[in-house]
Amino acid sequence: MQTTQRKNRNRVPARGKMRNETFITLLMLAILIVLFTVAAFFVPNFATPNNIRNLITNNWYVIILGIGVTFLLITGNYDLSVGGVIAMTGVLSAYFCQAATDSRNELAIGLGMPYGLAIALALLCAMGIGALNAFFIVKLKVPSIIITLGTMMIARGIAKIITRGAQRNTSLPEVFGVIGNVSVPGTTIKISVVIMLVLVLLAYFFERKTVAGKRTYLIGANAEAARLSGVNVDRHLTMLFIFSAFLAGVTGILLASEFKAGISSRAMGYEFDALVITILGGVSVAGGFGSVLGMFIGALILSVVTSSATGMLLSPDWQFTLKAISVFIAIIAQGYFLSRRKT
Repeated sequence: MQTTQRKNRNRVPARGKMRNETFITLLMLAILIVLFTVAAFFVPNFATPNNIRNLITNNWYVIILGIGVTFLLITGNYDLSVGGVIAMTGVLSAYFCQAATDSRNELAIGLGMPYGLAIALALLCAMGIGALNAFFIVKLKVPSIIITLGTMMIARGIAKIITRGAQRNTSLPEVFGVIGNVSVPGTTIKISVVIMLVLVLLAYFFERKTVAGKRTYLIGANAEAARLSGVNVDRHLTMLFIFSAFLAGVTGILLASEFKAGISSRAMGYEFDALVITILGGVSVAGGFGSVLGMFIGALILSVVTSSATGMLLSPDWQFTLKAISVFIAIIAQGYFLSRRKT
């Protein structure tokens, strides 16, 4: 039954009829416009150019995470380890390049590696978490939601051990704080935002124009059928898990550089924010349906919701509640309008 539903969602439309994925993306874009209009009416200075720019740029980190989470969710898998991987990678990048000098403060002593080598090793460690996820999920057939929750705690535990539950922010080379704070010449837009936009464009190209991208949807629609069609499902899923961890590692390095510290508590809850924006963008939790562009619109919806809640001086608890309400409304709206298109 579930397989039939997935096939229906991806059925080739009749001539002149819009694809379901395009329809859902446009639907969420319309919801974004409505939410922005309402927020602009109730929240002072919400529609100013500066605030609009912030809505797009302030959530660069969750959008980068959302790319990997989107592809995995399309295959019917989850990755809840990304928040822990961010913390671990940021802490390791700091620890690896901290000066290896004598100090009474153990958190000021590192391995003294060159910054480039420190970053490379930290990213390899991040990808190691992705490989660990893939091993248990692909080879041992353990549900992804269980394994990635476990590896999230392992990664964050490593970060806490190295920082003793605090942070490493001393004895760092000057270059450590450059990439996370440098801006595009003549603007206030950080390089992190540019990296995010480039990654989104590359992910969209991968999704729409490559054979591997089409295989991702085929696996999500019916993994067994994909396997019988000659797709190496295990290898494809392994690469997607490693890629998702790599993106989390890149995010961790950029955030550590921005704050000039490796902080063990960094990115608490980011894994759920990444999942929220994918669902808001129309990615199906059952797999086989969704898009990176939809995820990007979902991130803007989340940004509008949280920014307007802040502008109305709502507490963080209410902001969390609004996120949950937004997800419920998105799922109901997407399901309702898709069912209407079938009748």
